[in-house]
Amino acid sequence: MSAFFIVIYVILGIYTVLNFKYDLQMFQQNSYRLGRYWRWLRGNMGSAWRLVDVAALFLMMAVLLYYPMAALAVALVALAKIPIILRRKAKKPLVFTHRVWRLYSLCAGIAVGAITALAICLGNKTLFTNYNGVQITIASILLINILSWVVVMVADVILMPVEYMIRQRYINDAKRILRSMPDLRIIGVTGSYGKTSTKHYLQRILSEEYDTLITPGSFNTPMGVVRTIREQLKPYNQIFICEMGAKQVGDIKEICDIVHPSVGIVTAVGPMHLETFKSIDNVCRTKFELVDALPADGYAVINNDSEPCAARATTNVKTFRYGVTSREGCDYYARNVHYSASGTTFTVTGPDGLMFDVETRLLGECNVSDLLGAIVIALQSGMNPAKIRSAVASIMPVEHRLSIRRIPGNITVIDDAFNSNPAGARMAADVLAHFRDGRRILITPGMVELGDSQQQLNREFGEYVASGDRADIIIVVGATNRDAIVEGVKTAGFNPDSLIIANDFNEAQKLLQPLLRPGSTVLYENDLPDSFK
Repeated sequence: MSAFFIVIYVILGIYTVLNFKYDLQMFQQNSYRLGRYWRWLRGNMGSAWRLVDVAALFLMMAVLLYYPMAALAVALVALAKIPIILRRKAKKPLVFTHRVWRLYSLCAGIAVGAITALAICLGNKTLFTNYNGVQITIASILLINILSWVVVMVADVILMPVEYMIRQRYINDAKRILRSMPDLRIIGVTGSYGKTSTKHYLQRILSEEYDTLITPGSFNTPMGVVRTIREQLKPYNQIFICEMGAKQVGDIKEICDIVHPSVGIVTAVGPMHLETFKSIDNVCRTKFELVDALPADGYAVINNDSEPCAARATTNVKTFRYGVTSREGCDYYARNVHYSASGTTFTVTGPDGLMFDVETRLLGECNVSDLLGAIVIALQSGMNPAKIRSAVASIMPVEHRLSIRRIPGNITVIDDAFNSNPAGARMAADVLAHFRDGRRILITPGMVELGDSQQQLNREFGEYVASGDRADIIIVVGATNRDAIVEGVKTAGFNPDSLIIANDFNEAQKLLQPLLRPGSTVLYENDLPDSFK
């Protein structure tokens, strides 16, 4: 074989490896669940990325084209796509777990076997007299890349029995560790939004008196929790704060069956992941699986500002309810809330005349709510207000959740880029409204994973942020929610000259630069996750 074709095969090999990496990343983001992965695929199967490979396949099989030139053209296409894959920024990059390596290895084995089999079959001269071995092999590689998602799904099905046995072994080991620590207090944290922030705030406050451990990052799945227990939980830990995520009914119960929490907080119930939950009722039922799992001597803390939470009665366990906008039915509430560029102040009010002021560097009503929920648990844990006040004052914003920073040129950046939701998006817009020293610029691609309500909710968000003097310039990013947001913005009578459309985040950044003035404030509201465009 000539060096020319060896180079082409190497290029195609690298491209195939990177292509599988992307497929595995999407499979991992969909929780290794074939149903979720298939739903994502249905919306992306006809993407331009795969269509380019289809075109390259037809080019390779064109009988009128000199095959070395066709092979070169295919290699150049792959070579052009490789740096695009490498430069692609991922909000949730592929985590190379042992499971990913097993899947990757099996995908490679299936791909090599399939390419060999295809080359042998297509090489049957009685069927394909017009093609030689190079054309057939390259065509086979392209076909594997076009159908790489099939390979990933087949590999997962083959590995299912192995993964089940490994999963159960890890779960049993985590349960054994928890049984060996009978004095460990486990606090479950869940909600459609606010759970990650509440988890961090709760850890910072409780750490003033207790040795605490939290599930790191987005380790809010059953196996993420199990991994935290097996790798990080120590005999001297007194409190384990366990974030519990869910995308379908039963997900929270599955985690509770592993850790058996004695305290639970539900931060909110909202229209998140409706593509899998199908209805708000299912979301509420799933989030309250945490409360349903609590023992009789435990207690629940529930955010009454969330209407579904306020409407959900709890009879199995003692319950403390809190709120910021609504005081009805609340045991604890925040009042005298004031925002500024330096942060927020508010007064915590509770039973038996409890009242004390707190000051935080955090911004937004959502952060006040999350802080209040954490404060309620701290108070119920026996902490005094002075220690709580000191801890709250030292809390730094959670990255990408209404965090604020200054950049050269006296520009304020409000970063609320992580997984926006309708209530949080409105709160972020309200925060932006308080900054009046210069231009207020909103950059957003809208909200996703809202099922059939996605267009309506994005339309309402566009109308909300364009009204009430909340923003001076709005930059809408991407095509996913563009029409809905623009329609809402125009409905509010927003100045059309101040509405800007950008195809992607990089273009938005370029359009932003000439708009900045000293004193300007820029709000980044939800940078879309990798599974959307």
